[in-house]
Amino acid sequence: MDSTFDHLDAAGFLQIWQHFDADDNGYIEGKELDDFFRHMLTKLGPGDKVTEDKVQQLKTRFMSVYDLTADGRLQIQELANMILPEDENFLLLFRRETPLDNSVEFMKIWRKYDADSSGFISAAELKSFLKDLVVQHKKVVSSRKLDEYTDTMMKIFDKNKDGRLDLNDLARILALQENFLLQFRMDASSQEERKRDFEKIFAHYDVSKTGALEGPEVDGFVKDMMELVKPSISGMDLDKFRGVLLRHCDMNKDGKIQKNELALCLGLKVKV
Repeated sequence: MDSTFDHLDAAGFLQIWQHFDADDNGYIEGKELDDFFRHMLTKLGPGDKVTEDKVQQLKTRFMSVYDLTADGRLQIQELANMILPEDENFLLLFRRETPLDNSVEFMKIWRKYDADSSGFISAAELKSFLKDLVVQHKKVVSSRKLDEYTDTMMKIFDKNKDGRLDLNDLARILALQENFLLQFRMDASSQEERKRDFEKIFAHYDVSKTGALEGPEVDGFVKDMMELVKPSISGMDLDKFRGVLLRHCDMNKDGKIQKNELALCLGLKVKV
């Protein structure tokens, strides 16, 4: 990236993001995207005439490199990769070697950092998460800089501005992949189809391969089930439905949902 952004820090990045994500939907897209690249052209060549052709050429060049999802719009991580110097790119702390494609792994993280089980991640809990990520990445970050990163992330991802993050906010930060259950037809007609789908679903959430869902495995299943009917759920919603599911399906009251117990709850007979 050009030297224009060499001294950009987290606070400056936040200002750019908030300015160009004008509708606050978590993406820079459409006219916002054109406005961003028009702004870049004026920064890159002060005094040069900015034409629509130049804007589109610059957009094509940069989007081919940085639009990793190839959806024609910029997510916040993609913009950070584009303009933030590497030593200031706090979002790189959340980069994983493999995509986060299982809600069970996501819920392990949620349960660990929602330390007071409030159903939300407070600024202090987010700072604790960031601190652990800094250690994992073997980076040295000052306490002041950690506070700045925490404050910036709260301002970007705390959509309802209540000073805390909910499940959906954290899912966006961690780039959690699409709900696993969306690939299945809820109206599968034959018993064989339903059994086949059940086997795939249970195997996906039974991460420990014990033949029972427990702890974050139940959480992950509940989260994905709820989001089929209610796209935006809170941590408290999840805890309530988790309790309902366990009361109805945990026949032997061991705090787990055995494979045969879940099958019975769903009206299926499966071999265990």
